[in-house]
Amino acid sequence: MSKYDRIVVTGLGALTSIGNNVNDYWQSLINGVSGAELIKNFDTSKFKTRFACEIKGFDPLQYIDKKDVRKMDPYVRLAIAAADEAMNDAGFVNGNYDPDRFGVIFGSGVGGFESFQEECISYALNNRTPRFSPFFLPKILCDIGAGHLSIRYNLRGPNFSVVSACASANNSMIEALYHLRLNKADVILCGGSEMGVCEACLGGFSSMKALSERNEDPKAASRPYDKDRDGFVMGEGAGVLILERLDHALKRNARIYAEFAGGGASADAYHLTAPHPEGLGAKRVMLATFDDADMGITDIDYINTHGTSTPLGDMAEIKAVTDVFGEHVKNVNISSTKSMTGHCLGAAGAIEAIACIKSIMHGIIPPTINHFTDDPVFNPDLNFTFNTMQYRTVKAAMSNNFGFGGHNACVIFKEYIP
Repeated sequence: MSKYDRIVVTGLGALTSIGNNVNDYWQSLINGVSGAELIKNFDTSKFKTRFACEIKGFDPLQYIDKKDVRKMDPYVRLAIAAADEAMNDAGFVNGNYDPDRFGVIFGSGVGGFESFQEECISYALNNRTPRFSPFFLPKILCDIGAGHLSIRYNLRGPNFSVVSACASANNSMIEALYHLRLNKADVILCGGSEMGVCEACLGGFSSMKALSERNEDPKAASRPYDKDRDGFVMGEGAGVLILERLDHALKRNARIYAEFAGGGASADAYHLTAPHPEGLGAKRVMLATFDDADMGITDIDYINTHGTSTPLGDMAEIKAVTDVFGEHVKNVNISSTKSMTGHCLGAAGAIEAIACIKSIMHGIIPPTINHFTDDPVFNPDLNFTFNTMQYRTVKAAMSNNFGFGGHNACVIFKEYIP
């Protein structure tokens, strides 16, 4: 029996490079589809990396009035599309909820990066004449996504943004979990959104040597745990979860996808961008999550790892996983869905949480695609779910996300049992 009030998931929304809704995203995941392609939105001829996992076929005008689109950075537009899906999925339509007990805790890693870049370029090209858009500052803020969502649905409960780089969405979900346990709200819309594939962001990551440069074969570039991995692939997307107090969900006869069992956070306290080589922060965050969820290692069937496809990051995380799970690690499926979606930065945690929840629902582990050569640094007995999905009963799934600055956040979802 949990030591806390039970919190459940009643709505899902997703927008990714491999599907513009939850079902399409899930089908692409289990079929091993890569979203990586040569970048189409700007000229990459002078960049060392010329590809990414960009959103495809998304029209914001299907969700937002034309007059409002220009007031929003693209990351907010993605957030609204995913949130609309989640709100409808949860059965919250036409204001059939108490707005004072419904909150928004929503994350982004870099926020309106593209809008910031555009305004700076315009300023420079116009002889530094200060003709900035009146929407400039509201468009770039990392918290503005949460603000837009609260206004759109008239949600007057707790409202703020969590920023912890690539751990932002996980941290936003954890904060929502805590607020609901404390009975500060009945329902919270949470998750993350990112649309950082622009010149400045691509160039910045490239100069750090963080990105794959496999331009000749983008779809095979993100290859977590492969011996020849050479960096991550940038991704775009948004993921939204509707979290709800169990008593409230039962009272309104809501469909329940899974239970949010617990979450944890830690810091590496080691380096701005590199993981601790022994995975100490990752180890601590998983142990903290087990404690919060009142669960143990044998309860976990699937780990959706951070698994970005960087040489150091993959190695440090798997060392931490092996240290925490011991011999039981051989009984756990591991996979990195970033091999298909790319690394969606501040949205990654929410998108990957949805993958975990769908795994629990359908008894399917999505694969880690693009495995060609075993890396001898990894125990050959580990099941990385390479290249092909696997069927198994999933009663509980763990998801890790780690961010620049040494931020670590971990969550566990489990099968809902009345």
